[in-house]
Amino acid sequence: MAFDIRRIDPLDLQPRKAIGVKIPFSSNSIFESTYQTKDAIRTNLINYLLTGQGERYLNPTFGTPLRNLLFENITQSKVEEVKNIIRQGVGIFFPNVNITSLNVQPNPDSNIITVDFSYNITDTNIEDEVVINFEQ
Repeated sequence: MAFDIRRIDPLDLQPRKAIGVKIPFSSNSIFESTYQTKDAIRTNLINYLLTGQGERYLNPTFGTPLRNLLFENITQSKVEEVKNIIRQGVGIFFPNVNITSLNVQPNPDSNIITVDFSYNITDTNIEDEVVINFEQ
């Protein structure tokens, strides 16, 4: 008889302990805290995708060059490049995140790229989705 073992992060067992900060900063106070691993990982993924390479002090490899691609012609090869950048970066910096679907919708007339991906966390039942619009 096989069992489907799922891990629960120990931080999720302490409901009043904040483990991160939500992005975007849109609450009445400056920062809104996250209290679950699902929310913290989602925020970390958004932060990673919105951070340019070389932007993070003492960690120049963190981030993506996705904003730089907006100043180039958006072609099908650029869309594939965006997909590869996201898959490789998430694989390196978030090894416990498995991307289940990745859609990149270009809008070349207004230099907007919409990135929509679903993911799950290894050995947990956490699944979520992230949608980001990269605009010039």
